[in-house]
Amino acid sequence: MRKNCEILDLKLFLAIFDMRSFHKASEALNMSQPALTRRIQALEETFGAKLLERSTRHVAPTRIGTELEPGFRRMVREFDDCIFSLGDHGVQPSGVLTIAAIPTAASAFLPHVLKRFTADYPDIHIRIRDVTPAEGLECIARGEAEFGINSMGASRPELKFTPIMDDEFALACRTDHPLAACDKVRWRDLVQYPLIVSQKSDNRMVVDQALARSNLTLNWSFQVGHLATSFGLVEAGLGLSIIPRLSRSLQKHPSVAVVPLYDPVVTRTVGIIERRGRQLSRSATTLRHLILEACAEWKTAKAPRPRALKKPRRREAVAS
Repeated sequence: MRKNCEILDLKLFLAIFDMRSFHKASEALNMSQPALTRRIQALEETFGAKLLERSTRHVAPTRIGTELEPGFRRMVREFDDCIFSLGDHGVQPSGVLTIAAIPTAASAFLPHVLKRFTADYPDIHIRIRDVTPAEGLECIARGEAEFGINSMGASRPELKFTPIMDDEFALACRTDHPLAACDKVRWRDLVQYPLIVSQKSDNRMVVDQALARSNLTLNWSFQVGHLATSFGLVEAGLGLSIIPRLSRSLQKHPSVAVVPLYDPVVTRTVGIIERRGRQLSRSATTLRHLILEACAEWKTAKAPRPRALKKPRRREAVAS
């Protein structure tokens, strides 16, 4: 039995742990799968226990592997920090960086940020877990991602939430609907229409709480799992959808228009979720900084803002 292991072994284990696949990890790390398997077997021999359960279609950490993962990750981060502290000595950071992001953020401004990040860190492989707000919190709490972008605040004491932007809610309707021709629409004008909302997000809760102050109750006729599904229902003429403005980047239906809502303006707060007391790796710290910069640009110069739909508009708003 070996009495020690190498940092590379720990990085290989963490790559498989994050990707749940020997094949994907071997491709990401530019290593043959047989060589990767041998290193993991040697690591398991060091600890005298199975760390990963694998079959032809599935890889999952064992109980011992799950218990060791936080320690392995901490040791790798500390090692990488020592390497990065060498400065400009020809050392190029590498590895896998995992983040958890709500789909609207992952598709709206994150691609712009990642383009800048990968230009400086081409050897860092990014793994994006585009998940619901609740799933994102679990990913961060379990250490499956270094940090996340979420619309659900830190409801758990071990998590920290840093607001980065306010995302306004808007109306999605067919382009031939009467409301599509308006510059903006009042919430009270939606009472008569069947509405669609995503049940896997906290959007309905945010909207209902805000409208309760105005004594408004909406007709929620459809609940869907994902915002992208709501666009299909809107296109079919089944109802109108309430969406965060960020989700316009998910909109692939040319017959669907997005119109701002007001009276009141209802927003959800999007922010960065992190584990308290856990130091981010250098690459994660850099990416986090770029996200904050992009959000600052978004709020001031309106860039990189999702492209607005082109459609004819009248200048008058809907009468109340």
